[in-house]
Amino acid sequence: MVKINESLKLRSGVTLPNRLMMSPMTTKQSFFDGTVTQDEIAYYHTRAKGLGAVITGAANVQPSGKGWPGELGIDRDAEIPQLAALAGAIHVQGAKAIVQIFHAGRMTDRATLSGEQPVSASAVAAERANAETPRAMTTAEIQATIAAFGAATRRAIAAGFDGVELHGANTYLLQQFFSPHSNRRTDAFGGSREKRYGFIQAVIDAVMTAVHETADRPFAVGYRLSPEEYETPGIRFDDTLWLVDQLAQQPLDYLHVSLNDYRRVARTGVNDRSILTAVHEQLAGRLPLVGVGGVRTREDVEGVLRTTELVAVGQQLLYDPTWAVKLAQGADVAIYTGPFETALHTTPMTTPLYDFASRWFK
Repeated sequence: MVKINESLKLRSGVTLPNRLMMSPMTTKQSFFDGTVTQDEIAYYHTRAKGLGAVITGAANVQPSGKGWPGELGIDRDAEIPQLAALAGAIHVQGAKAIVQIFHAGRMTDRATLSGEQPVSASAVAAERANAETPRAMTTAEIQATIAAFGAATRRAIAAGFDGVELHGANTYLLQQFFSPHSNRRTDAFGGSREKRYGFIQAVIDAVMTAVHETADRPFAVGYRLSPEEYETPGIRFDDTLWLVDQLAQQPLDYLHVSLNDYRRVARTGVNDRSILTAVHEQLAGRLPLVGVGGVRTREDVEGVLRTTELVAVGQQLLYDPTWAVKLAQGADVAIYTGPFETALHTTPMTTPLYDFASRWFK
């Protein structure tokens, strides 16, 4: 098992000073046009110390990909100066800065898109309350979105980030193209598992091209995925293991599994071991794996590192901003381990973050 304070040199040459990462979390702190705010910069700066890397909340690569108000934007060059300020605020604390890039696809609404209909692989609504039926993307729109991921990567490089994470999880557009529930296309981007993977491959290729043509320093590219879907038809765990094999063949730096509990077992396929264990075995050392989900204590960190190379921490850092510092100093008794509902009313935080937390962490 690797140690928490061990450094890790990724394939790209980016070296993380330790094995702790801040998990990407939505805070709705950006301006209406996606520009980073001073509150947002302060939020990340406060939590970056002691971490190997910070992964920001999702930043949309196109206006049509905006998932919610207050979301980070990386779809315009005008956003680069404030993105640079954000990256710098993370760097000054000694952590690497990674911006997560995505397109919401059908997981948005007309109100967020100024009246425009959401788009997706196919005109199939998500199985959630008040979900709007999206419009199927044209081939030209698909190609434009692929190019937008490349352009967003160039902006991340220009802003001084150390990498991007492709958000292929939580039912957003990259996952929507791979899912048989949201992708009913009959063209080159739909049908078989291999064809549904085609959009993911094209996005990775565009991002890697941007890195090779633009980066003048080591620059990492990670990929986040969700292990299974509840819809029928939907992604099952054997589909995910197949996807892991495809991703392991790409020039990526790490794979990040989106989980709410690092001990979680798949609903089908591998009921004898955890999802993280199964994915790690499938990777067989080809890519570092990031584990996440309910990590709060040193014991949790060590539990994750038994089957992964990196640990991502979300809610604990939201309410205990100096958690990583306490861990490094051996001040475990000072780590907050009480209910998050209590911390919500005792931890100083900006108003937008407080509003977000009070809605989603009850």
